[in-house]
Amino acid sequence: MSNSTQHVPRITRARRTALLKALADPKRFELLEKIAKSSCPLACTQVRSSLAISPATLSHHIKELHSAGLIRVERSGKYHLLHLESGVLEALANLLSTLARPNCSQT
Repeated sequence: MSNSTQHVPRITRARRTALLKALADPKRFELLEKIAKSSCPLACTQVRSSLAISPATLSHHIKELHSAGLIRVERSGKYHLLHLESGVLEALANLLSTLARPNCSQT
């Protein structure tokens, strides 16, 4: 499916709140950026070394991003691979763009 015809999921109020809460933490946002910018799924070990955080903290951030529906975690042998969940960021961007108001023409 091409990007122009990709289905963008609708976001409920509860989901919007979960997404924004998950993105509010700076390290979690940095983790999501690394996953999003990677052309291939990232192993947890790759991410942890670049973020300089403990395994427990990384696990917590992964759980929060996964619970919010931002990432998918796939087990491959002894590795856990992190994937960006398709369409979620686009749906959030669409939702946030509706908040932009046109300039008021009243003087």
